Amino acid sequence: MKKQTKIAPSILSADFSRLGEEIKAVEKAGADWIHLDVMDGHFVPNITIGPDVIKSLRPYTKLFFDAHLMIQPASPYIEAFAKAGADSITTHIELDEVNKNIELVKKYGKKVGLSLNPDTPYEHLLPYLDDIDLILVMTVHPGFGGQKFIESQLDKIQALRQKIDKTGRDILLEVDGGITSETAQLAVAAGADILVAGTAVFKGKDYKKNMNDLR
Repeated sequence: MKKQTKIAPSILSADFSRLGEEIKAVEKAGADWIHLDVMDGHFVPNITIGPDVIKSLRPYTKLFFDAHLMIQPASPYIEAFAKAGADSITTHIELDEVNKNIELVKKYGKKVGLSLNPDTPYEHLLPYLDDIDLILVMTVHPGFGGQKFIESQLDKIQALRQKIDKTGRDILLEVDGGITSETAQLAVAAGADILVAGTAVFKGKDYKKNMNDLR
C-alpha cells in the first residue's frame, strides 16, 4: 500500500523573526515534519542556522525535526545537531567522510539521511542503501529558496524508488526544491514519500490551504 505523502515545511522560507510561532502555525495547518536547512556559506553559498537555533525551536513542537546539513565538514557538528533535537540528520554524498557521517548519526540514535545534488548520479548512493533511513533528492541547486524545479531529476527519483523497493527496506524518499502544487504531483508520481516545501507553504497567510494544494 502506498504511504501517504508527508509535507515537510522548510523554515528557510519562514519569518525568521518569529520562527517558533511559524512552526506552531504550520503544525496547526497540518505539517507532518519540520525541515531545517543548515547552510555554512562554504558547501553552499548561503548561511542559515546552527544547532543553537534548533535547540531553541525544539520546545515549540513535537513534530519530527528533519535536519539537512549542507555543511563541510559535517562530522564535527553531528553531535551538536543530535543533542539540539534533530530527529533525522541528512548529510551529502558529495562530502568526504560519508561513512563516518553515517556512523556518527547512528551513534546518536537519529535517522540517517543522505542527500545528493542535481549533478550527482544516483548510483553514488547505491552502496549505502543498507545503512540509511532516508534519501533526499535535491531538485534545485542547494543554497537558496524560491528556485525552479529541475524536471530532469524526476528520472533520478524514479530510479531511486525502484532501487529502494528492491531492497525491501523502509527507506524514505524525500524531494526538496521548487515544490509547487504542479511539481508536487510529478515528484509523488515518480515515487517521493516526503515533499520539502518552503515558499509554497509559507506564501500568504493560509498555510493550511497551501499544504492542501500540495497534497
